[in-house]
Amino acid sequence: MTAQRVCALSDLEQDAAVRFEVDGVAMAVVLDSNGEVHAIGDTCTHGDISLAEGFIDGDTLECWAHGSAFSLRTGKPLNLPAYEPVPVFAVVIDGDDVIIDPAVKVEL
Repeated sequence: MTAQRVCALSDLEQDAAVRFEVDGVAMAVVLDSNGEVHAIGDTCTHGDISLAEGFIDGDTLECWAHGSAFSLRTGKPLNLPAYEPVPVFAVVIDGDDVIIDPAVKVEL
């Protein structure tokens, strides 16, 4: 796996998640209200639901189906019913390009 351009920064809407697949890895990419871009695993660890269809609140992404919220920074669930974290991927912004390598996970 190698780093790939997934989209233009200008393609992302603030406080919205977009699903991308990079080298077979599904991820939710979010431009938060502070202008930071985050990439986390797209599948809720509780219900096998796409997190990109969820709701952004600050630096959390909430699963629309059962309400589990995940930290965009750590991937850790912040409430039940999920108790397993989702992976967090390193994001590089190069000009207007959002570049993500699914093999580079952020460990916190």
